[in-house]
Amino acid sequence: MIDLKAQIGHLVQLQTIDSEIYTLKNEKELKPKEIEALEASFAEKKKHLASLEESLLNLQKQRKDKELELASKEENIKKLQIQLYQLKTNKEYQAMLQQMEGEKANASVIEDRVLGLFDQADKIKNDIAQEKQMLQEEERVCQGEKKNIQDRIKEIEDRLAQLEVQRKQIIPNIEPKMFTQYERILHNREGLAIVTVKDNSCGGCNMYVPAQVINLIRMYERIITCEVCNRILYIENEGTGDLH
Repeated sequence: MIDLKAQIGHLVQLQTIDSEIYTLKNEKELKPKEIEALEASFAEKKKHLASLEESLLNLQKQRKDKELELASKEENIKKLQIQLYQLKTNKEYQAMLQQMEGEKANASVIEDRVLGLFDQADKIKNDIAQEKQMLQEEERVCQGEKKNIQDRIKEIEDRLAQLEVQRKQIIPNIEPKMFTQYERILHNREGLAIVTVKDNSCGGCNMYVPAQVINLIRMYERIITCEVCNRILYIENEGTGDLH
């Protein structure tokens, strides 16, 4: 003859362990996503640095192109200067002077552009330096947070191992069919298979439990389950935690 009250007591002990296991496994399952979120956030910040560095390269390329253009203009002005003294008429001389002034004006515009590109590049270099410094701090914080998460995963794994040992110590005390029923409900009801009835309410779904059902639970003649959520029901003494 099975002592149902003792069996329920073992199931309650097992549920305490399984509830912690369920909570810890859920927490552990979320940890890789937390690490992914940290890495994604850091990668996004690195993109900004890469964008600044690309902008700097583009500015440097523009500056080199303008410097080549300026050198070409200056070379052209020198050639015009040589040709100027070879001209024979005043009209040709004035036309050449006008052409030279035009080239000098163009060269001045290009030179201003080169100087502007220098200023822009210096500003971006300063931004890059600040961004790198900020990223170093961000990386330090990110690595610290990742380590905390990894340490927590290790804590969870160690605790889960302890709980599994405790679980294996209780399971042999439970009648096999009853354990099978408990396991089925546990997996179908989010890690909660057996619940107490308090104030005429199911501890699993909070639905009303009629007085006659409560009386059946107290008789310990058979397993009584909630008509709504199918969890196993038991009665706990107020303030003691013992079974009624």
